[in-house]
Amino acid sequence: MQKTTHILNAASNLLGITLLIIAGLHISDHAQKTFADEVAWVSALCFSTSCGLSYLSIRAGLVMDRWEGWADRTFLVGIVALVVSVLILAI
Repeated sequence: MQKTTHILNAASNLLGITLLIIAGLHISDHAQKTFADEVAWVSALCFSTSCGLSYLSIRAGLVMDRWEGWADRTFLVGIVALVVSVLILAI
């Protein structure tokens, strides 16, 4: 089963949420007070990379499994970074 389109959809949605968190931290002047901003940027970078790799997987044809695997891994790292960022904010 091809999960690339699901990864692309979820990663792009979570990228938007991550960018909203970053913008909210900067608007409220909490970006300098917490480490959550930097962790959220790591999450945004992972989701952006995952979107790109998912797109490559869709376009690649026969070698899609390699790109899809990397897209899945970077997506999971992005989710972990996003959860850590929210936990830092909650503490």
